[in-house]
Amino acid sequence: MHEQLLVVISLLFGIAMLTMLSEKLKMSYPILLVISGLVISLIPGMPSISLEPDLVFLIFLPPILYAAAWNTSWKDFWKLRRPISLLAFGLVIFTSAAVAVVSHAIIPDFSLAFGFLLGGIISPPDAVAATSVLQGLKVPKRVVTILEGESLVNDASSLIVFRFALAAIITGQFGMWDATRQFALVAGMGIVIGVAIAYIVYIIHRFFPTTASIDAGLTLITPYAMYVGAEHFHYSGVLAVVSGGLFLTYRSHEIFNSESRIQIAGLWDTLIFLLNGFVFILIGLQLPGIVKGLGNYSVWEAIGYGVIISIVTILVRIIWVFPGAYIPRWLFRSIRTTEPKPGWKQVFLIAWSGMRGVVSLASALAIPLTLAGQAFPHRNLILFITFVVILITLVLQGLSLKPLIRILNIEEGNKEDEQLKTLSLRIRLAESVLSYLDTNYPEETQNNDTYKRVRDRYERMIEITKRKLEGDEEQESASFLPQYRQMLLELIHIRRRELTYLRHKAEYSEELIREREWELDLEEARLQQIS
Repeated sequence: MHEQLLVVISLLFGIAMLTMLSEKLKMSYPILLVISGLVISLIPGMPSISLEPDLVFLIFLPPILYAAAWNTSWKDFWKLRRPISLLAFGLVIFTSAAVAVVSHAIIPDFSLAFGFLLGGIISPPDAVAATSVLQGLKVPKRVVTILEGESLVNDASSLIVFRFALAAIITGQFGMWDATRQFALVAGMGIVIGVAIAYIVYIIHRFFPTTASIDAGLTLITPYAMYVGAEHFHYSGVLAVVSGGLFLTYRSHEIFNSESRIQIAGLWDTLIFLLNGFVFILIGLQLPGIVKGLGNYSVWEAIGYGVIISIVTILVRIIWVFPGAYIPRWLFRSIRTTEPKPGWKQVFLIAWSGMRGVVSLASALAIPLTLAGQAFPHRNLILFITFVVILITLVLQGLSLKPLIRILNIEEGNKEDEQLKTLSLRIRLAESVLSYLDTNYPEETQNNDTYKRVRDRYERMIEITKRKLEGDEEQESASFLPQYRQMLLELIHIRRRELTYLRHKAEYSEELIREREWELDLEEARLQQIS
């Protein structure tokens, strides 16, 4: 127990160090963690570390998916539901079929059922990989929304394909109609259970006397309740978590106050960082155990199969994405009139962003050890191929995204339009404040200097913002505002220094000092968010 705890603590410390290194190298941390895990696993004397699939599905997957759903805009998700569905369902099935045919053709004694099992395992791009690799890159918002939406839902569809293929291998029977009906039932009931549990949680947050700590604790419990509740009845726990998370994030403004939001954000940022880092470094650490179990296959044979199937998964995605982006526009006038025409550069970026990750490896590990009293055929080969696909797609595609964006000269989007909307929103909010003050405090704003200064501040804000909209203050904003913001940050630093001095002098209580520090933390966080 103590040795295992020491290994876990060492890995967590290593994750923190490697993540800092990834920031220095300007590299996405999942890529560096997988490579580092692979290198660490080759060190002589390293203890064997195994990744239990039940542990991933039950402990790691629900909070990771819930956090991804929480950070996804339901409005944007629903608006782009057609391209997301084509990728999350259509592409998963298409990839599974392609991998099944190719693997059946190149691997001896590898039936189509085993091919579909492998296809179901490696078909879904990873939610964490997509988000973290694209983070910090200047990518159009539509592209990011489609990729994040796809990676939210495709885990469910791929796991359902995996279940059907595994059942076909075990029973030796497969019926297309029964499989389709079961697919709809598993997915649909997963969504129903997720939304039902989310609605109960919504009622608790909204109408019960919760505190910020209780709210934060409930958000930790919620994804597990959704996942376990759906899986208990053999429905899709993944879709339950995703649908429930989207339901609650759409109503988060109704159920959380400012203190709860701040506490929940800090808690989840830390939790997801540790979970993601732990899982990705464990992917790299799996290699020695996988290689030992290859049995009749040589390492070079297995690498060859893995490379071929990796190329197939990359090409299949490109083949699917381009027709999926343009054919519906040719067939339906409503799509042409309501959706902007996607440029080929953005379409190619989506096609190239197919990094695999933890769900694929966990699915491969979930294959039973035995079948009819014998060792499950090809299990370790499937594990090794899955590892190769994860490594190639995550490293090759992940590292090439940044230069690809630069070469294709993909622009972030209409930045001017976003700036205009930002300024317009600022005016609307300031005008609402003036209207409220004039209605509720007319005498105070006329006669009381303190009230009058507040009103003057918002009037000045409206005046400056309108001048920016007219283009009169672009030069002033470029030079004055960053300097002004820097000055405010310096004043915060001065106050922190004074608090440190007063703490050593012991003139004020520690509680009072910490309260002022918290106020400064909030003020600094607000200034850091100002662009």
